[in-house]
Amino acid sequence: MYTRTELLVKAEGIEKLKKAHVLVVGLGGVGGYAVEQLCRAGIGNLTIVDGDTVSRTNINRQLIATNETVGMMKADVFRQRLLSINPDCNIRVISEFIRDDRMIEILQDNNYDYVVDAIDTLSPKVFLIYHCVQMGLPLVSSMGSAGKFNPSLVEVSDVSKSHTCPLAYLVRKRLSRLGIKTGFKVVYSSERVPEDAMIEDPSTNKRTTIGCISYMPPIFGCYCASVVIRDILGR
Repeated sequence: MYTRTELLVKAEGIEKLKKAHVLVVGLGGVGGYAVEQLCRAGIGNLTIVDGDTVSRTNINRQLIATNETVGMMKADVFRQRLLSINPDCNIRVISEFIRDDRMIEILQDNNYDYVVDAIDTLSPKVFLIYHCVQMGLPLVSSMGSAGKFNPSLVEVSDVSKSHTCPLAYLVRKRLSRLGIKTGFKVVYSSERVPEDAMIEDPSTNKRTTIGCISYMPPIFGCYCASVVIRDILGR
């Protein structure tokens, strides 16, 4: 399984990845692709968190979303998929929408080597980031992949250097009030979101729904996975 990976990262790198424990919060378009790349690269311990079920609206962009999986818990479907890729991976499943004290409890539960934030709702996203920074946990956070077309404009930087992305702006604003202006990496795009790609959607836990093309969330997820893997390997 690791023959091609070992040619690139050597036996020492394979061992580092096998020993690592990564927490991935949110298993949608971004988080789903991130966690699969981590699994395929050989991360030996994964804690995956998502309280949602697969819906038909997920099919255009989410890895596990098919007509056969509609209605199933995302975290459960991912556990089965990841174990089919690497049966030796130690996978902990938390099928919950986590926030407040429960989020703190999960963060304190294990000595994670990295945290991937793929939450798309502002308040729990900021809460997770804040506590990761306070606990000194290495973190990469995905900003908005919706409303974007051009993959060449996707970047990785410290949160303080992110720009243009509306979600990144709101995250910076909230965190600044909490005394955090820097200290973790974000994946974001400098492409502007067209206004006609958004609709008001008060029926969900977000105020608006933004159109999304198939390939952008996977690109964000792959960028997130690359940050985790390269930092664990010291590359």
